[in-house]
Amino acid sequence: MLREGFIAPGLPSSLLQGPDGGKMFGVLVVRQPDGTPGVLRAFSAMLAGRWDVPGFVPPVFNREARARVEPVADTTVKALLARAEAWSASEDLRRLREDDDARQSREATEREAMRLRHEARRRQRHERRAAILAMQEQTEAARAEALHALDQESRGDKAEKRRWDAAQEEARRLLAPARAKAERRVRALDRLRRIVSRGFMKQFHDTYAITNARGETRPLRSLYGGAEPPSGAGDCAGAKLLAYAFAHGLQPVALAEFWWGTPPASGGRIQGAFYPACHDKCGPLLPFMLDGLEVSAPRVFVPPPAPTPELSIVFEDAWLVVIDKPCGLLSVPGRDAALLDSVLTRLRARYPNATGPLLAHRLDLDTSGLLVAALDSRTHASLQRQFLHRDVDKRYVALIDGPVQADAGTITLPLRVDLDDRPRQIVDPVHGKPAVTDWEVLRREGTHTRVAFHPRTGRTHQLRVHAAHPLGLGAPIVGDPLYGHAGRRLHLHAETLSFVHPATGQRVSFTRAAPF
Repeated sequence: MLREGFIAPGLPSSLLQGPDGGKMFGVLVVRQPDGTPGVLRAFSAMLAGRWDVPGFVPPVFNREARARVEPVADTTVKALLARAEAWSASEDLRRLREDDDARQSREATEREAMRLRHEARRRQRHERRAAILAMQEQTEAARAEALHALDQESRGDKAEKRRWDAAQEEARRLLAPARAKAERRVRALDRLRRIVSRGFMKQFHDTYAITNARGETRPLRSLYGGAEPPSGAGDCAGAKLLAYAFAHGLQPVALAEFWWGTPPASGGRIQGAFYPACHDKCGPLLPFMLDGLEVSAPRVFVPPPAPTPELSIVFEDAWLVVIDKPCGLLSVPGRDAALLDSVLTRLRARYPNATGPLLAHRLDLDTSGLLVAALDSRTHASLQRQFLHRDVDKRYVALIDGPVQADAGTITLPLRVDLDDRPRQIVDPVHGKPAVTDWEVLRREGTHTRVAFHPRTGRTHQLRVHAAHPLGLGAPIVGDPLYGHAGRRLHLHAETLSFVHPATGQRVSFTRAAPF
């Protein structure tokens, strides 16, 4: 029904394309008691402000128990929030803040003016002192009297500074504590609201009883090893689907969850793509629910067959080597025995006498293109400094899976790892590390767009996230299995690399055209 324009009767799928973003949906194929197949549908949390939508399985919680908690929680938390907002917006606090801000502004202005005034006087006294000492015709008594007058002027400036400091301290004593006290009240009300909310959240979690495939039932909170479950635990689509199947004697056969609608603010989701269960909410929950079912083993990453047995050498001399890394070859070996083949492993075999870490930077497994490695520690240190100080010029070429409206721009979206779904990266304005990418359209190829990226920072998956995020290019790179749709390969290639040769001091540049 999503493709037909409606999620359910009266709920158009356009609801998922608005500013509130899309939602995770789940589908569970089941076998009914008579052996016939069936399909269940669910959405995560609420949809359009509703727990119950025709055609979708209901929530897991006990409705009667929740009905006893929810009205009290809603009224109490809203009242505390209203108190905090009312006091934060009160006339008294507004006036205290304005008065104290004005005082601080006046203090800063007056302090700077006095500093400049005293500095000018100090220079004048220095000039006058030099002139007095240079005058040969003056008597010693006259010279001493003139120097004493300069000292008195200096002491006068210091006295003025002391009087001014005392006046400012008195102004702060009268005004700043009143503001601090008022703002402490705002913070105290906010802390009280959070404490009360956590208490009600425990009560909400106590309305969930989780049953597994063996028919065993446990309270939700008991599944999290003594820690409090995160908000939304038990409300994911997968948990709803399994709970409904077990409650109605249905045998689960296959489960899939996908995103539909506008990507979330953090990115990492695109419409129509399938995603695994989240780590913090479903990680402790699903293993218990699935206990008693024949479940496929978790997929283990296995790299594709080695693209070529030999490295493609672009340049080499006594100090460094530049490689054209193929897509599908790791930059460095992984921990598993099956992940030992890599650029680094092959370099060590090719240059057994090389010293130091060799690789000066890395490319993702799925990214092809130019890599530079140092054959001695001094060269490596020099290259590392150039990367650190952003003196290395890098140009990537990518094929974007969709139209790009503008012709060029700069993307500044801070990134951090998604703790619930490593190694995926997400946009986080608060905790993310700065990530900056310049880009330009090279040409438009039907429904695709060929783009050149010039990264100014080197965050993990930076170009892939900046392409896919709605505030970036708004479309993933073709063949991106993490941030778009898997394909034959990720269409991202490090085309150009330019740096100062550590031994010769000359700037060198290398180019290898994208193989797509």
